[in-house]
Order: sequence, then structure tokens, then C-alpha cells
Amino acid sequence: MGWVAMSERDVQRIRVLSEVLGGRRSVSSAATLLDITPRQARRLLGRLRDGGGGAIGHRLRGRPSNRKIAPELRDHAVALVRESYPDFGPSLAAEKLAEVHGLKVSAETLRMWMIEAGLWLSRKQRRTFHQPRRRRESFGELIQIDGSEHRWFENRAEPCTLLVFIDDATGRLMQLRFVVSESTETYFEALRGYLETHGCPVAFYSDKHTVFRVAKQDAKGGHGITQFGRALSELNIEIICANSSQAKGRVERVNRTLQDRLVKELRLAGISSITAGNDYLPDFMECFNARFAVAPACSRDLHRRLNISADRLRDILCHRVLRHVSAQLTVSYDRKTIMLTRNEVTEGIADQYVEIYHFADGQLEVRWRGLSLPYVVFDKDQRVSQAEVVENKRRGAALAFIKAQQDAPRPASRVKSASEAGGYIRAGRKSPRRSWLPPETARTATAMLAPLAPGLKVAASGGPLRGVGP
Repeated sequence: MGWVAMSERDVQRIRVLSEVLGGRRSVSSAATLLDITPRQARRLLGRLRDGGGGAIGHRLRGRPSNRKIAPELRDHAVALVRESYPDFGPSLAAEKLAEVHGLKVSAETLRMWMIEAGLWLSRKQRRTFHQPRRRRESFGELIQIDGSEHRWFENRAEPCTLLVFIDDATGRLMQLRFVVSESTETYFEALRGYLETHGCPVAFYSDKHTVFRVAKQDAKGGHGITQFGRALSELNIEIICANSSQAKGRVERVNRTLQDRLVKELRLAGISSITAGNDYLPDFMECFNARFAVAPACSRDLHRRLNISADRLRDILCHRVLRHVSAQLTVSYDRKTIMLTRNEVTEGIADQYVEIYHFADGQLEVRWRGLSLPYVVFDKDQRVSQAEVVENKRRGAALAFIKAQQDAPRPASRVKSASEAGGYIRAGRKSPRRSWLPPETARTATAMLAPLAPGLKVAASGGPLRGVGP
């Protein structure tokens, strides 16, 4: 006799029923203990007496199910899927088998058949693993940057974005800054703080956000470079864009860590605004780096000193574009019409190009060959136009701007009638006994009629000419 597989329930039944056979327990007591009827207890007792412990198990054990689908039907369904629906998922394939071929099979049954036939991979089998990339060797060789939109102040304030700069070699947080949303201007502010604190790194590593990379190489004036890329080029810093989020996993992982740790630290500190949060971040970075930063493989610091003046850095970290000067000495920029003041210089630059410098504080400068030109600005309608294309990462800021416009008080407007819209002015009904005379004519008429009608008064313009008074 070979091995017999038994469950814990079968072992328990053999033990209790053996006590009944030995005369140490009654059949009713055994039925109560095993939670079965006395009739079932006597039936099991007879099977144990005749066939031994192996006869206690269920008699269908090891036999195919009575509801098993015929192998021919299974092979037919798999053949149909392989021939007509090889790239379909189990749910959709089951629907098509029922609709087109009249073959009704549950999606889960078809899923098991497709997995066994190699037509479908389970979720676990479809998992992809990315080989970890080794850290760079030197501090300042590669700085990963990213923006993380989150409720950093929980329900105490609106969601905002945290710009994160982290060193790849050490995992050290280099720069943190709370901003409303990711934009070129906010990255310029964070970059200024980084350069003034650490100097110029070898390269930045970012995603393919439009702040860092131009999707169409012939866009942005045909240069194929963004404003942020232009600034880094003037600072002799390289910008590298990752092809996936996993490629810059170091900054992605620290974003998740900050969304847990930093949120709770801000709550304990009672901070509920972007300004107060930015004041708190240097202390947080110092504690975070002391705990989690690691030593680089090479002790060299590859940061270069920032050997430029503050005015030069201000000119680099701003929005700069070329604009054409019309014959009327006007330039269009950002829904504004800029009219250059006529002088000896501006009169000779019509039909040429000038460079507009838009600084972070909102100031505009128009320069031609390095010379600042005087101008006057005429604003156009400053609003988000209907159906304007807004990037996902700037959607929060755009919605906040729209809400501020909607909440702003507007003068009450009255709907005009068709006559008023056409210029009609209602004069009112005039009495036949009324007329209007200029002041001098009214005085002359009163003096001439005074001998005939002493009570008659002739009104000047602004009052009616009334009849003879009493």
C-alpha cells in the first residue's frame, strides 16, 4: 500500500473513531465532537473498521471533477484564441468567443488556459525589473532634479510643488524649494540658490519636461533649446534628460520619502505657507543629509566656482527672446505691445530684431546690441483664453489664476435694449403748450409781452414755456 494524503480533519476523525472502536467513547459523543450526525459517525466507523485509516478520506479525492470541461472544448477555445485573438486579454477574448463563436467560457477559466498555452502572462510574470544604476563617483558630477506636486501642508494650505536637487554620488539633498508649480521662472529661482551655495556642477539630470527639453527641434525660435537650457549653456553646465522615471530613480525615491517625512515635520513645526516652508527647509536638509547621505567613491568635489557678477547672473537667469521691430517701432511680447521711444538710436532699428529680458520681478528690458532702449507698454487682455493648452504640471497654477480672476469684483452691467444699443435716446412726451427757448430769447419775449399779459412768464431752455398765468 502506498502513501495516502490526509488532511487534519481526516486525522482528527481517525483519532476519535479509534476511541469509539476501543470502547472509550460513545458514538453520540464522537458525533458531537466531530460536528457530524450520529448516522454519519456510524458510516465512517464502518469504513474505518473495514478499510483502515485510508478509507476515511473523501472518495472523490484524486478523481477529476464532474464539472470539468471536456478537453476537446478546451483545445478548441485555445486554438481559436491563438488563431484570431493572440493579442487579446482573457476578458475580451472570452467576450469574443461568446459573441462570434458561441463558445461560453468564463474569463478566469480562459485566463488559466491561455497562461498554460503561453498566450498570456500573469501580472507577476509581466513585472519588469530595472537594473540599478551605479552611483557617480564624485560629488557634484551629476545632480538629479525634479518637481513633486503634493499637499505638503496637508489641509492647512493648497497643494504646491517642491523642487528637489539631489547629488547622485552621495544622495545628499542640495536644494529644496517650495513653489506654486513647475515653470522656468521657479527653476531659475532654485538654480540661483544652488549656484550661490555650491557653485556649478558638471551636469543636471532631469525628465523630459518642457522646461528642460524642446519636443520639436524647430520650435523656440528654431534653436531647439529652452530658456533653462540656454541659461545652463551660458553657465557651462550640461543638461541630460532621462528617458524614464526609473532612470532618475534616486530623486523619485527621495520624493516619496519627503512626502512622508517632510509633511510630518512641517505639521509638527506648525508651518502652513510656502514662505515659512522655504525658511524651514535649510534646517531640514541639514538633518536629512546627516542621517541619510553617504560618502562618495571619490573624494573630489567637481563643483566649479561661480566667477560671474550678480548683474551678469541676473541677465542669465531670466526669460530672453528675440522680437521683430515694426516700422512703427512697436514690439509684441506676452500679450503686450511695447512701443519704443523715438530717439537717435531707435529710429534706425526699424525692421530689425531686439532682445527682450523678462526678469523674475516682472521687470522688462528691451536691448539692442547690449544697449537698453526706452519704451512704453500697452497691456492687452491678461487672461487665460478659452481652450488654451496648459501643461499638466502647470495646471494647478493656471486654475489658481482663473479662480482669482473669477473672484475679482466686476462692475455691474445692465442689459441694453435694442433701441439703446442702436443709439436711440428717449426724449419724453412734450406738451403742446411747452416749448424751449434760449435764455436771452426768453427774457426778450417776456419783456415784449409784459404790457399785454403781466402774468405771463417765458421759461428759458431747461424749463417749459407755460401759458398765461393768473
